[in-house]
Amino acid sequence: MDFVTGEILYIDKPLEWTSFDVVKRLRGVLLHRLHRKKFKVGHAGTLDPLATGVMVVVTGRATKLIESLQAGVKEYIATVKLGATTPSFDLETEIDATYPTEHITIERIREVLPKFTGRIEQIPPTFSACKVDGKRAYKMARKGHEVELKPKVLVIDEIELMDFNPDEMVLTLRIVCSKGTYIRAIARDLGEALGSGGHLIGLRRTRVGEAVIDNCLSVEQAVELIRTTDITFPDDDQAGGEE
Repeated sequence: MDFVTGEILYIDKPLEWTSFDVVKRLRGVLLHRLHRKKFKVGHAGTLDPLATGVMVVVTGRATKLIESLQAGVKEYIATVKLGATTPSFDLETEIDATYPTEHITIERIREVLPKFTGRIEQIPPTFSACKVDGKRAYKMARKGHEVELKPKVLVIDEIELMDFNPDEMVLTLRIVCSKGTYIRAIARDLGEALGSGGHLIGLRRTRVGEAVIDNCLSVEQAVELIRTTDITFPDDDQAGGEE
């Protein structure tokens, strides 16, 4: 493998790691191997700390491919809890309201889900990296500021109901969607469409473009790969710098 000229690594991001944590870990090992202070390592598509799964990491000159890699269709397995909401639409924040669920049946869920496919508008979560007046929305939300985000147009190719537990009011969905889709927002909107509330309690990304979860390395497997691969740095410095 030629990490300097550029490699694309498929990583299974661990729970509670940020995407930057993964990049920082791999860059650190590469810097040590190369005896450099700077080296380009980036990622195509951020995953929330509470999500796991496919993360595309690129090195060296392959960082130029980030934009095209980000455009790939993504697939997720999402676990949604109905009957309650949180400000972040997931488990990052505490439940702020509860709603009735007695009327929700598997038949009703199957009736509602098709409304979420195709070209739709989605309002991003306030606890997101979207910018408002140059500031990250999540930073403003965590300080208690009101955040108003505009709807974004995106494409949901598929939503499949994989499982539903009526006793726990927990359902599992397989979602195939375009770049920029917030699965947390789908949990929120699905709860509303069912006349209740909803929030995300689990999320695993299983595909990004051609990258699938079965072909991913753990972070430590990637570290070992870097440590055991012969690496040389070219005479020029075009692969240097940080990203």
